[in-house]
Order: sequence, then C-alpha cells, then structure tokens
Amino acid sequence: MKTLLSIFAAMSAILTNTATAADPAPAGKTETAIIGGGCFWCVEAQYKMLKGVKKAISGYAGGAVDNPTYKQVCEGDTGHAEVVQIEFDPAIITYKDVIDLFWLAHDPTTLNQQGNDIGTQYRSTIMYLNEEQKKIAEASLAEAQKDQTGKIVTEIVPLKKFYVAEDYHQEYFANNPTAGYCRAIVGPKVAKFRHKLEEKQKLQETK
Repeated sequence: MKTLLSIFAAMSAILTNTATAADPAPAGKTETAIIGGGCFWCVEAQYKMLKGVKKAISGYAGGAVDNPTYKQVCEGDTGHAEVVQIEFDPAIITYKDVIDLFWLAHDPTTLNQQGNDIGTQYRSTIMYLNEEQKKIAEASLAEAQKDQTGKIVTEIVPLKKFYVAEDYHQEYFANNPTAGYCRAIVGPKVAKFRHKLEEKQKLQETK
C-alpha cells in the first residue's frame, strides 16, 4: 500500500477530468512509450485521460509479419500484440509515470488474457525504446509486484517495429461509446481506472 500511495501522490497533478481526447501536440520535445495491456481500445482511452499525453495511437508490435491486419493479429498467428504508442511531454508526465500507471490500467498477472479477451495478442507487454526505458520498466515492475498477490507476467522486451492499426481503431471508444463492447468492457474499465486514481489520491491527502 505504501508503494501505491507514493505512485498516486505523483499522479495527482496529471489526471484530467475527461477521457475523450489527448492534449494538443506540444511545441517542445516529446517522448514515446509502447505498452500493451489487452484490447488497445481500452488502453488508448485510459491514457488519453492524462495531462501530458499528446497522442495515444493503437497498433501492433512484437510479431514477425510486416504490416499485419487486425484480422491476422486476431487469429494469433503473427506474434503481434495489440499495443498503444503513447507520445507524451516529459515535463508534465514522465516515462516512469506512464509505466507506474500501467499496472493500474490492467491485470498484469493474467498470462495472455484480459477478462474474456484471450490470446497472445492480448498479452501484457512493455516494449522499450532504449536501455533507460528498460531500467525504468524493470524497476517499476519490481515495485508493483510488492502490491500484487499474483505474479506479474508482463514481458519487458525491446521494440522491433510499431505498426499503426487501421483507422477505425483510432479513438474507438470516443467514436463508438454506445457499441456493445464499449458499454460492457471499455467504459467500465476506463471508469475503474479513473476511480482508482482518484481514490488513492484522496487516501494520500488524508495522510
């Protein structure tokens, strides 16, 4: 609990009040993170809630097929995972913040599965772009494990290549809030993510 409280204390300055759009692109330097935590519609919508996140793009990475289609990835034969490429302003939200929040955005203890979504394409993954990101991700995982009853199975691997998913996948939740999957899965998951942040921030404030 102490580890989680320290994480949420740092998050209080970067949570926004809406989940519909990322901030406008900055004039200054941005950095990139690649994460996968199940269906990319969920992860994209969750991270677009955060100040400092300029873009969240759904795509595929980690496989052996060039320019995979959604159908190919869903069949589970390409080796790709559904991931989100997050472009962020490190002056507002750091790479460490992005990864610390990752453990709250999904269940990192279920192998190749998030809820009813089952398959290697739904695996929990952090794909680092350099050695510094690798070190940060590994340290964050070690800290997060202290607050988990199950073993975290998230892979931490170098990014091979990121492929942008088809246009209709981008901002899917914002564009299709009444779709069945969005009502049943994405909406509740986004709301739960927000609630976790707000709840822990309140706990920190009472300390």
